[in-house]
Amino acid sequence: MAMVNKKFETPELDAGIRINKYLSDSGICSRREADRLVEAGKVLVDGVRAENGTKVQPGQKVVVNGKDISRDEEQVLIAFYKPVGIVCTTDRREKDNVIDYIKYPKRIYPIGRLDKDSEGLLLLTNDGDIVNKILRAGNNHEKEYEVTVNKPITPEFLKGMAGGVPILDTVTKRCKIEPTGKCSFKIILTQGLNRQIRRMCEYFDYRVVSLKRVRIMHINLGHLKVGGYRNLTAAERDQLKTILAKSTKLAAKDAK
Repeated sequence: MAMVNKKFETPELDAGIRINKYLSDSGICSRREADRLVEAGKVLVDGVRAENGTKVQPGQKVVVNGKDISRDEEQVLIAFYKPVGIVCTTDRREKDNVIDYIKYPKRIYPIGRLDKDSEGLLLLTNDGDIVNKILRAGNNHEKEYEVTVNKPITPEFLKGMAGGVPILDTVTKRCKIEPTGKCSFKIILTQGLNRQIRRMCEYFDYRVVSLKRVRIMHINLGHLKVGGYRNLTAAERDQLKTILAKSTKLAAKDAK
């Protein structure tokens, strides 16, 4: 499979990159965790203890907990068809972890999760900024699933699922749902509660037989085969950049 990666946009590189962003982009940790590592004195830049706000210049050596860190300038952003049984974790102590399954040549990590018993679209990247923006609460990004349950669905079931279901000490957000067969339906969520669809169905005494995620925002599973992956297209990347810019501004406005 031909793999073509897109370079990071680096107009800020001449002025240096803030240490927390540098570590986030390297895939080591989140920006918040990077700030804690810096405050604990565990980060060195060219042998000097870093401070929050320290900027890393091209060619400088960054060490975290005694380990050399390099920021990967090549952005990886792939769509992967996760099979049933694979776990969305980078912890290699889990024998069925997604990283060992894919065997991608660069350090990557999943954006969000898809439970072990489910299959379908999973995005993976080495860009900490993209992970943070997609997962940030309040962004309301759509995720679409195809679901089969163990018995015929009814109008009451569809209405109940769409209107909000009490699970996990909360009530799910209203969602879009439509039947696709006698025992199957399509559902679009803007939440990511733990095993949300399965719990919603259980509330109405239904059991999920199969669950496949086919879309995240504008990115579709398409014709990927189980276990396969592809780079996002240039058009998908550009649209993602636009969506994330808008959603980040909305989140900031809501925070105020």
